[in-house]
Amino acid sequence: MRHLLDLTELSPSDLKSILDLAVEIKTLMKKNPDEYRVKWSTRLDGKTLLMLFEKPSLRTRISFEVGMTQLGGHAIFYSIKDSPLGKKESIADTAKVISRMCDIMMARLFKHEDILKLAANSTIPIINALTDYAHPCQIIADLMTIREHFGRTEGLTLAYVGDSNNNVTHSLMIGCPLAGMNVHVGAPDAEEFLPQPDVMEKASELADAAGTKVRIFKDAIHAVKNVDIVYTDSWMSYHIPDQQKAMRIKTLMPFQVTSNLMGYAKDTAVFMNCLPAMRGEEQTAEVIDGPKSIVFDEAENRLHAQKAVMLRLLGAA
Repeated sequence: MRHLLDLTELSPSDLKSILDLAVEIKTLMKKNPDEYRVKWSTRLDGKTLLMLFEKPSLRTRISFEVGMTQLGGHAIFYSIKDSPLGKKESIADTAKVISRMCDIMMARLFKHEDILKLAANSTIPIINALTDYAHPCQIIADLMTIREHFGRTEGLTLAYVGDSNNNVTHSLMIGCPLAGMNVHVGAPDAEEFLPQPDVMEKASELADAAGTKVRIFKDAIHAVKNVDIVYTDSWMSYHIPDQQKAMRIKTLMPFQVTSNLMGYAKDTAVFMNCLPAMRGEEQTAEVIDGPKSIVFDEAENRLHAQKAVMLRLLGAA
């Protein structure tokens, strides 16, 4: 692994090794904190992570900063809100400067092309902490959570319902086949709500290689029928203007995850949302706050999954 920009860069064995490491780190930290400190707490001693933020975040900043601290390293938060990336200073120059001073960088950006430029001009590992196209760190944490809950990922089926033209859906469609899972996507039959064609093509290739299925549905009930995991995300991503909210809610309401919709999934099914979540929009409060919800396990696992990613990229695993 040179960088983590998109899950398409990983093989199934790469993904499995990251998940194995994340589970090992979390298990040891929970069960034997003293042994964790001996084995892992100085593993990144003297290393510095630069956290480059163009989009705001709760889980991303905290998980990376705490993760770096728990591995003995240091993290720097740098907001480019008031100094847009590539404006006053080129993206190439930014990457070259940071490479001279830091050991690893994570970036949470609007445009995927910008993180590709950072990586192309960097001599240190770059982690995609979210772009408009992909969210690999979130999906690694999601897969870790699924494996914790079910004891495996292979053979399971995940249904994502709602607005599916977003980074989370794209990365789920890539990550699930890599983990041996089937993916159902339920969304309105309109280009603005459907995954991008290149993602569907790549996901289908990976599913064929893994012997799994990636399927698109026009209604929520068929998408979630007999699945193991029901997943949804915000209907109002960062780039969507507020004036579109009423129209989008009306269009997407048939895909809201309710207790009734969860009833079409398996009895053992769980509910996931990467957060933040709006109760009464993409899901009801009854679902996200109910016994089938594992959203806060999912949020916590961002910490452990990202520690595993940083260790791998820095050759310290």
